Amino acid sequence: MLVMRDRDSYDAMASLAALALDAVAIWAAQMLAVWIRYSSGWMTLTPEITASMADTSFRGHLYFQYAVAAAAVLPLYAIVFQILKLYTRPQDGTFTGRVPRLVRACLLGGGAVLICTGLLKNTVPFISNGAIVISLFTVTTLVLIERAAAFHAEIALAKRIPPCHRAIILGSNDDARHFAEAVTQEPRMRTQVVALLAVKDEKAEEGTTKVSSVEDLTKVVAETRADMLVLASHRLTHDETVDLVVWCERHLVRFSMIPDLFRMLTHKMEFSMVGTVPVVGIGRWPLDQVWNRVAKRLVDIVGAIVGLVFSSPFILVAAIFIKAGSRGPVFYRQPRCGQRGKTFQILKLRTMRQDDDGKYHPGWTAQDDPRRTRVGAFLRRWNIDELPQFFNVLVGNMSLVGPRPEQPYYVEQFTTGIEHYMWRHVSKPGITGWAQVNGLRGDTSISERVKYDLYYLENWSLAFDFKVLVRTFFSYRGAG
Repeated sequence: MLVMRDRDSYDAMASLAALALDAVAIWAAQMLAVWIRYSSGWMTLTPEITASMADTSFRGHLYFQYAVAAAAVLPLYAIVFQILKLYTRPQDGTFTGRVPRLVRACLLGGGAVLICTGLLKNTVPFISNGAIVISLFTVTTLVLIERAAAFHAEIALAKRIPPCHRAIILGSNDDARHFAEAVTQEPRMRTQVVALLAVKDEKAEEGTTKVSSVEDLTKVVAETRADMLVLASHRLTHDETVDLVVWCERHLVRFSMIPDLFRMLTHKMEFSMVGTVPVVGIGRWPLDQVWNRVAKRLVDIVGAIVGLVFSSPFILVAAIFIKAGSRGPVFYRQPRCGQRGKTFQILKLRTMRQDDDGKYHPGWTAQDDPRRTRVGAFLRRWNIDELPQFFNVLVGNMSLVGPRPEQPYYVEQFTTGIEHYMWRHVSKPGITGWAQVNGLRGDTSISERVKYDLYYLENWSLAFDFKVLVRTFFSYRGAG
């Protein structure tokens, strides 16, 4: 008989600690805003307020009133933070990935405070709208600093606390190995992989045990005292999977699975009713919504204009060196597949030598590509050859962020050889993309690129686009 392990209180304590630290930071930030408004000398005060502030008793009374009011509005911030799942534990991902949500939570909380004080103006006449507006900046700043420190402290603490979960991974494939590596490298999950099990006709590789029956699985669970089972194998039938779920439920083992669809497509499922018939299908992409497309297009236009203005001097200098270094045009146009597979001409600075026939032959760009010129090598290294693509963005062929466009010749090959490849073309291609900032460019795995591209398309947001743009500056090196 298997017995469920005691609940671990670490995640609950971490959530409460985050709540307490946020409360302290937000309260202190509001009081800082009051000091800036009344005592810093940075802002103009009316003669009446200036005279009143000269009275130390009035000043103390004013700060006391604000201190009470600042504490009273903390529940508003807590509710907003909870709605945005900022107290969910265990955490995952990086701190930079949380910054947009933290900023949004602080601004929404401050907005809620501004509305409430407006409604209660007669009850709290001493409250200054100016102080509240200032608090939007002070709260955001202090919370980001506090959360950054807490984020790293939480990771350091999680590394020192023994794992509270023991997981068995059922499957001997890439998904199983990747999941095991991810769990091992993520201390906040506090999960130890205690066994890797191969099923059916899967090959039992080194470190993997073969199980052929429920009795074998029961024995392994009992021996390892596992409380989690992760199904990574795609060899089980539907009935076998259902039986496994029921078995886990009866033995109080938490069940999770990595669906086969996630090997290439990480899209959310959408549930709907047609009459009385339930239908499950692939959910809509975020960019299928018209307002999302409008917002992205507006950002693209502004970004392209700014990019062209700032990159023009670099393009001009590069053009001079290109003409002096080799014969041929300055700009290089090449057909690429864009949104919905429509072909367009991508614009780049020429980095390759021109053949005797005046043509350039398609092929992968790679490190130390022999076709490149000396000037071209420098341009590629610093991605300067990509700058003219701001014009492609401006005219609407491309976006600032999106899957990188491929040549039609390769698209035809990948469409039949790589599963779900054409889903990359549901949106406009980008100058930079999620796959590129993660090191997948040039002569790298197309399958891996597709995984990152589809993840981006499924989880698109303006915040995600800005994150990719920021990371682009830290992964500037091109194909060499």
